[in-house]
Amino acid sequence: MRLDHQRHHSEDEVVDVVVVGTGAGGAPLLATLARRGLSVVALEAGPNTDPEQYTPDEVEAPGDINWMDERISGGSAPTAFGPNNSGTGVGGSTLHWGAFTPRPNQHDIRLRTDSGQGEDWPIDHAELTRWIEQAEHDVGVAGPAHYPWDPERRYRMGPPPRNASSDMMIRGAAAVGITATDAPVGLTTEDRHQEHHGLRQACVSCGSCHQGCRNGAKVSMDTTYLPAAVAFGAEIRAEAFVHGIELDARGRVEAVVYRQDGRDHRQRCRTLVLAAGGIETPRLLLHTGIANSSGQVGRNFTAHGATQVWATFDESMRSYRGYPSSIITEDFVRPTDADFAGGYLIQSLGVQPLTLATSLVRGGGLRGAALVRALQDYPRMAGVGINAECLPYDDNRLVLADEVDANGVPKARVTFSPGSNEEAITRHAVRTMTAIVEAAGGTDVRVLDRTAHTVGTARMGTDAGNSVVDAAGRSWDVPNLWVVDNSVFPSSLIANPALTIMALSLRTADRLLRDDASADREQAATAVA
Repeated sequence: MRLDHQRHHSEDEVVDVVVVGTGAGGAPLLATLARRGLSVVALEAGPNTDPEQYTPDEVEAPGDINWMDERISGGSAPTAFGPNNSGTGVGGSTLHWGAFTPRPNQHDIRLRTDSGQGEDWPIDHAELTRWIEQAEHDVGVAGPAHYPWDPERRYRMGPPPRNASSDMMIRGAAAVGITATDAPVGLTTEDRHQEHHGLRQACVSCGSCHQGCRNGAKVSMDTTYLPAAVAFGAEIRAEAFVHGIELDARGRVEAVVYRQDGRDHRQRCRTLVLAAGGIETPRLLLHTGIANSSGQVGRNFTAHGATQVWATFDESMRSYRGYPSSIITEDFVRPTDADFAGGYLIQSLGVQPLTLATSLVRGGGLRGAALVRALQDYPRMAGVGINAECLPYDDNRLVLADEVDANGVPKARVTFSPGSNEEAITRHAVRTMTAIVEAAGGTDVRVLDRTAHTVGTARMGTDAGNSVVDAAGRSWDVPNLWVVDNSVFPSSLIANPALTIMALSLRTADRLLRDDASADREQAATAVA
């Protein structure tokens, strides 16, 4: 995005707010604060790019927009990093996300109340929905005229065209009595003028959402909130890796230390907001040793169950064409025959060939000739996948490794193993998905195990003893430190996280501006009562 005319602040100047990260957590807040006249500086570890620089090439694209620095992953189901789960660059993970934008359900944020397991959110669902609706309005979210599980919901744009994989899921779901419809998606299905950015052209169904959108149709922070932030006076510093946080004698943040162009810089600030994601935010907090009196930083790591079921069909499916995930069912948010806490949603799948090959290896255990034979059916393959609840467990956590990165910061070591609850969800979901693809005419069914997203490593709550931040995102320990990204989620939700992160970002900006911790914490206590 264009940064050549942005405002510049001196490092000696004490700016009102420094924001670390420019993705779904950092960008909405940055724009809100700048619009209100605050002096704000965003520090982004990755480069600044323009949409025309993106390539649909699956091999080359991750090097530009995915976080490719090594992270160490363990447990019985090690989390896949690299070209998955987190992005880098001005715009963060929204540069490569799939733009699937379901809303969290009322049951999602009352998991403990409903099931006795996991945690409730310290936010009222109606309030969260208002912020979600604001985010949808700001960035442009498309969806069906009638949403079966929430009939009052309205979208300003109609859904994208269905591809063959979408038709397959609609056909199979109908055959087995499951309600399915066009999914809410973060993309323009008609030309849209985006304030302070310009024209975002309607989606052309190229299928390369995960490699970066070249015409601005997909919602991305570099074509929505960030141009607005710069127009209102924010400064964005790209390729600025934050590795230090300095506190004053009162225990308040007074400066941030970052590396840019091979040397360290120090930016003074009155307030610091961390929006670096579920891995880099806790990694920075652990490295600097702050905001962790509860011992919860890095704990409560969760990853959505994302198992997929694929099949081969008689007709050509061409799953590389069209918007990848255009169909949804929420019939299983809380299944009536569940033997588990939580639930899942199902979406149709479109995929590029290298991504499918990787899933066949990693989730299906295929190698050599068996992998080659499977890929020969790629043109006729289509599938469906879940986004499922995940409970926090003591052993699933992020810690600092002994190895350090190029900046001298210890690498993140993430351990993840699904528990019996996640295994029960997966069994139920595999039966459901298998029924859908077989009813649609699929044969040679393949189940590919996988997880998605990184959630919950600096969770919010109403008790300083078992959470890192309060319900507004404010640190319990450092009064001018805030966190707003997927690390603050008390439970994983079954909705993909990005839209909720944007909503929380707008909400946290509102709370930061009013700066009344007592009122925020009293409201949160009422929400969970």
